[in-house]
Amino acid sequence: MKVVGIILIVVGAIMLIWTGFSFTKKEKVVDVGAVEINADKEKQVNWPPYLGAILVGGGIIALVSQGNKTRR
Repeated sequence: MKVVGIILIVVGAIMLIWTGFSFTKKEKVVDVGAVEINADKEKQVNWPPYLGAILVGGGIIALVSQGNKTRR
């Protein structure tokens, strides 16, 4: 459970700092016989910052709950 908590905190922090990414995809615009025209389309992938905060909070809760179990 400790490893899961650490992973959640790291991924959540990355999601808070880096809120998305973009990539380029080639799409076929025209395909007529031997003639083919392609275009580069830029796609954007974004996620809300609160999702990163939820992951950080969940990771902290996982670490704290694991720490309480080992003390008993």
